[in-house]
Amino acid sequence: MTLRIGTSLPVALGDLSTDPRHSTVTTAARRIEEHGLESLWVPDLLLGEGTPALEPMMTLAAAAAVTRDITIGTAVLSVPLRPLPWLATQVGTLQYLSRGRFALGVGLGGFPGVPFWQNLGAGPKGRGPALDRALDLLPHLTAGESVTLDPRHAPLQMGPPASMPPVLIGGSARAFERVLTYGADWLPSLISPQDLAPAVARLNALAAERDLKRPGVTVGGHVIIGADRSASDAYDALVANLITEHRMTPEVATRVPIRARTPAELAQTFAEFQEAGAGRVIASSDNKAWSEQLEFIAEARALLS
Repeated sequence: MTLRIGTSLPVALGDLSTDPRHSTVTTAARRIEEHGLESLWVPDLLLGEGTPALEPMMTLAAAAAVTRDITIGTAVLSVPLRPLPWLATQVGTLQYLSRGRFALGVGLGGFPGVPFWQNLGAGPKGRGPALDRALDLLPHLTAGESVTLDPRHAPLQMGPPASMPPVLIGGSARAFERVLTYGADWLPSLISPQDLAPAVARLNALAAERDLKRPGVTVGGHVIIGADRSASDAYDALVANLITEHRMTPEVATRVPIRARTPAELAQTFAEFQEAGAGRVIASSDNKAWSEQLEFIAEARALLS
């Protein structure tokens, strides 16, 4: 089976134009589809401390309106920030607007100390139960069933009814139990093909022990394009962040960035991810302008055909 290749929409930091008349997201969505990629994705980067970032579900609604066949997805959505009724209507709406092309990548959320979380009254505690409750009830809510969320209130019934999108659960191997419980796919990021292979083998073994279908695996890949000084600086900055913020060992952190001087080198790494057990790679570059990133990634994908 051919490895599916997706990429991220430009929704954060220097990717955004400060002029609201510039339809950056819609233009980018069209270009991703025109370049033959299988999917486009948005992260959830709402921090509330001045960093420009677009709200992911609204961004995908815009992308759905200007594309026809490509999968659109969140990679990943911070579920504990969103009241369940509101999340259910967003999921159903995106399924409706995209004609069933939405993929729901979910996670615990990695920024509970930032102003956005604090001002919502959200914090690090209770994130796991909140995610589990959402995964339990979203299929019923999106289907238009009557659901009692709180016995003090009337049952809730959303509409129009929609199919539950495929669910991908982000995180490390600690997410395996949740992946298997909910029949979801696994969506790790910040992982090399070398480290992915044993993790996928473990996940598949756990599924076999329970007589479950093997979960699909989508990997978020951080690409460093080129061999110039800016590429070296981007690589060093990412490795340093992985060590200090994600507490990886230097040995593991140095393997995470995908170094690719040419599209052929990136295609080779794609093949290594597939050999390690991935069915899809969401490739996004940590350097170069977004248009250059897209051209580079699309050329690498073409080499897989």
